[in-house]
Amino acid sequence: MPTVLRKPRKNVKELLQWIESRPGEIAVWRTFPPQEPRFGKWPALDARLTNALALRGIERPYLHQAEAIGAAMEGRNVVIVTPTASGKTACYNVPVVQSILDNPSSRALYLFPTKALSQDQLAELYALTEAVEADIACFTYDGDTAPSARTKVRTAGHIVITNPDMLHTGILPHHTKWVKLFENLRYIVLDELHGYRGVFGSHLANVIRRLKRICAFYGSKPTFICCSATIANPRELAETLLEEPVELVVKNGAPRDEKHVMIQNPPLVNRSMGIRGSSLDETADIATEALANDISTIVFTRSRTNVELLLHRIRKNLEARSLPSGQVAGYRGGYLPNERRAIERGLRDGTVRGVISTNALELGIDIGSLELAVLHGYPGSIASAWQQMGRAGRRQGTSAAVMVASSFALDQFLAAQPAYFFDASPERARVNPDNLYILVNHVKCAAFELPFRQGDRFGKAEVAEVLEYLTEQGVLHMAAGRYHWQADSFPAEAFSLRSATSENYVILDVSDPARHTVIGEVDRPSAPMLIHPEAVYFHGGKAYQVLDLDQKGMRALVKPVEAEYYTDADLAVRLEVLDEFDRDAAWGWGEVLLASRPTVYKKIRLSTQENVGYGHIHLDEEQMHTTGAWLTLPENLPWENWDSDRKSSALAGLSHLMRATAPLFLMCDRTDLQVHGMVRDPHFERPAIYFADNFPGGVGLAEAVYTLRNALLDSAWEALVSCPCERGCPACVGALGARIGAKEATRLLLSALRGRSS
Repeated sequence: MPTVLRKPRKNVKELLQWIESRPGEIAVWRTFPPQEPRFGKWPALDARLTNALALRGIERPYLHQAEAIGAAMEGRNVVIVTPTASGKTACYNVPVVQSILDNPSSRALYLFPTKALSQDQLAELYALTEAVEADIACFTYDGDTAPSARTKVRTAGHIVITNPDMLHTGILPHHTKWVKLFENLRYIVLDELHGYRGVFGSHLANVIRRLKRICAFYGSKPTFICCSATIANPRELAETLLEEPVELVVKNGAPRDEKHVMIQNPPLVNRSMGIRGSSLDETADIATEALANDISTIVFTRSRTNVELLLHRIRKNLEARSLPSGQVAGYRGGYLPNERRAIERGLRDGTVRGVISTNALELGIDIGSLELAVLHGYPGSIASAWQQMGRAGRRQGTSAAVMVASSFALDQFLAAQPAYFFDASPERARVNPDNLYILVNHVKCAAFELPFRQGDRFGKAEVAEVLEYLTEQGVLHMAAGRYHWQADSFPAEAFSLRSATSENYVILDVSDPARHTVIGEVDRPSAPMLIHPEAVYFHGGKAYQVLDLDQKGMRALVKPVEAEYYTDADLAVRLEVLDEFDRDAAWGWGEVLLASRPTVYKKIRLSTQENVGYGHIHLDEEQMHTTGAWLTLPENLPWENWDSDRKSSALAGLSHLMRATAPLFLMCDRTDLQVHGMVRDPHFERPAIYFADNFPGGVGLAEAVYTLRNALLDSAWEALVSCPCERGCPACVGALGARIGAKEATRLLLSALRGRSS
């Protein structure tokens, strides 16, 4: 038989050269050279532990490991902020194992934000404790833990690995079954600290208040060891969550192999309109080429819909090359647990070579040695971008990360000014533990767990009025100076830590009348936009049409369809100022009513992204009380003589710019903050732009907008003037502004607001 010559495969550098040769623009290609390790010294450790570490290839600690371990062993709270794959795990495993070797009754509690990360860390701990050859019991305790195993975990577990959700619903309310843990709790580990921001972080701060309250009841005062990716305020965030002093460790001593980071912009197809080629197609092409060359790849994108669209396209591309399409999988919220575990196994054993994910895989799960990370658009924060880029190159060898800029204004701003991405300080993580909606729910949980005495605080929060209110509502009962729980309900199960509401819609495939199959879930706030009647919903690369949305039963009934389009809903929003907290000239902030209702949906063709039809949505309006900031346009603007169309276009353009650039400062997703411009606001009787927290009660984003108002106007200006389009495009003034040529009007308005001459 003749010899078949196999085409040489590209390595990572050659793949980047291939990307550079394609149409489009390389905004930057930066190479980070290898970095040599810097070492410290072990504190006084048991010889069994140092021998076990040596067997695992850790002869000496890196600089940050030595500093963090020393602080923790001396009982000081610590937060370690070093890059991905820098050995942060040893910073908590070493002091924890040492404490158990010193005192076999010592206990530790590990909190990871996901079950997958918990399972990953359990394997790491098993390997270390086996090498130590000591009787150290390590267990995970989550929703997947068998009931028969739970008693053993409670009584025998030296190290209990769980997640905040299980601590909230499964451990703290049942603390009397966990006496050994709470009486002897020496360390609490909080990993992925940067993820505890916004609603999730505000909830976690209150869970920690409950946890510390129970520890004090049992006579323990644990030390906290926290790990975080790079953010602007890691110590502040840790101290807000813990309400205790925390030491900061930032001197990274870990080595690093060569890494390449590229920002790529799809080609301009219409310069005057600023329209570029599809970033979705570009991302799919890059991922396909990488997989075709056996380069293990992770693709991050910002929405569930995009995960499914990319999965669909990459599989089609691979099939067109006669390559197995099963080597790539999707991974996102809404997938069932068994689907996620199967994908994780496939990534580890190599049967899955590529994965398309939302930020669900941003965290440090060990899913093998990935060589390439492709970001479909800027993820919303510098911290998240570096965390996602760090998913490639966790082990030895050259690695790369490519961010493909989308048409969003912020992406185009960063492509035009990449120095901001590489040289700017990362964002601040914000939480609001005293958000009344969140605080009241956790006070209920705390009262269920242990009675409150008159005069008690909840952490640093004064809660006398909350306790009195709950007593008036019949939830609590006052007797002998104590507030006791008396309601029939179990308060921890009434709400979720991940959102302002605990309710999820279940998605049921009803194509088989004899058996309805659950294929996924959607959180309540997203449901009207994603699974309204007639919506086309993608799951696992397959299309389903929504037959009915049962709002009372919290169910969406769907059937599989062959659809060449997906649906995109429009939302009608109204805002009403309820209370004003502060005002400075044209700016103010306070309490607002945010009401929204989906109105119409568009049908977007998969292959071309063109609009091929529309339909109406008939659902009820949803209302929410939250916090908002607002900019009312002063009277001395140059637009007083403009007609209404020009005013509308300028206001729409400015609203789009500020919606796009605000996440640079607020460390939030675009969906966390609603931004709306109104040409005639009924409250102020003037044009206004509103910035509203998309959570009941707010989590501090609107107040931050008010505080950072001048920086927001400056960043909007930079994004506008750096855009190469002539009359306005989707990247600067938005799709509506592009259609009506709003760039010049927006520029004049923004220039006046910033006090610049036009």
